[in-house]
Amino acid sequence: MSSGRARRTGLALVAAGLASAIAYGAKGSRRVFAFRGKSVVVTGGSRGLGLVLARQLAAEGARLTLIARDERELRRAEHAIRDRHRSAEVFVVCADVGQREDVERAVLETVRHYGAIDVLINNAGIIQVGPLVHMQLSDFDDAMKTHFWGPLFLVLAVLPHMRNQGGGRVVNISSIGGRISVPHLVPYSASKFALAGLSDGLRAELAHERIFVTTVCPGLMRIGSPVNAAFKGQRSKEYSWFAVASSLPVVTISAERAARRILDACRRGDAELVITIQAKLAILARAVVPELFSDAMSLVHRLLPRAVGPEGDVAAPGHSVGPDWAPSPMLAPMYAAAKKNNEL
Repeated sequence: MSSGRARRTGLALVAAGLASAIAYGAKGSRRVFAFRGKSVVVTGGSRGLGLVLARQLAAEGARLTLIARDERELRRAEHAIRDRHRSAEVFVVCADVGQREDVERAVLETVRHYGAIDVLINNAGIIQVGPLVHMQLSDFDDAMKTHFWGPLFLVLAVLPHMRNQGGGRVVNISSIGGRISVPHLVPYSASKFALAGLSDGLRAELAHERIFVTTVCPGLMRIGSPVNAAFKGQRSKEYSWFAVASSLPVVTISAERAARRILDACRRGDAELVITIQAKLAILARAVVPELFSDAMSLVHRLLPRAVGPEGDVAAPGHSVGPDWAPSPMLAPMYAAAKKNNEL
C-alpha cells in the first residue's frame, strides 16, 4: 500500500472513530436524567450497598422506596437517611423479593404512595460460602429466589407503570461472580450468572421503549457483607478468607465509590458496568485463555479450606462465627464498613 493511500486510510479510520464517539456521546447525553424528584425503588435497601445507594439518592433528591425483609432494619435505615437528609422522602416496605405476592404488593404500595416508579434497582442479595459438598438444593433455591426470581418478579411488576410513563431505568446488581464462577461460592455465582443473562436479555428487548436496563458486575467491595453471609464447612476458616478478601484496600473498592459509579451508569442508561480493574481483568482472562483460567480457579479451590463431615452442612452467619486466623487490624476496614452500613 502506498504511503499516501495508507495515510488516507488512517485518516478515514480516525474520522470514523471520532464520528462514532460523538454519536455515542450525543445518544448518551439524550438519555441522561437527574434523580431529583424521581421515584426510585431499591431492594435490599436496609443495609450494605443498597443503603449506600439510598443515601446517595437521597442526597440527590430522589423519592425513595426501600424494600427488605426485616422491618427493624428498614426503620433503622430510614432513620439513618433522614438524620443525614432532613427533607428526604423515604417510604419503606417490608417484603420478600422471592415471593411474587410480596413483590406485587410492594410495587402497588409504592405507586399509590408516589404515583410512579421511575427507577428500579434490584440489589437484594444473599451469600453462601463453603465447599460444594456442603451445599444443598435449598441453598441454590434460596440464591435463585433472591438473585433471579426476585428481580424478574419486580421487573414484571414495574414494566406496566414504566411503559405508561414512557420509559424508565432498571439496574440489576449482579457480580463479578455473575461473569466468572468463584470456588466456594457456587450457589451465589450460579444465581448471579442467571441474573446477568436475564438483565442482558431485558436490555435488548426494552431499550426501544426507552426502558434502559443496566447490568452491574462489581468486584470486591468494602461493604461489610461478610458479617451477614452464611458459612458452611470449616466455618471460621471460610469466614477468614472471605472477610480478608473483602477488606484489602488494594483489591477492593469502597461502597461509596461503587455506588457513585452505579448511579452514574444508571443516569446514562449504560448497558453494563464492571467495577474494579481486577474484575475487568478476570473477565478478560476467562474470555481469552479459558483453559488456563479454569486451571487457576481449580488451584484456588485447592488452596481454600477443605470440606469436613456432616457438621459442615450447617450454615452459620459470619457475625456468629468470627475469624480463625485473620488478625483484627487486617479486618478493620471490613468491620468499619459493616458498622457504617447497618450490617452490624
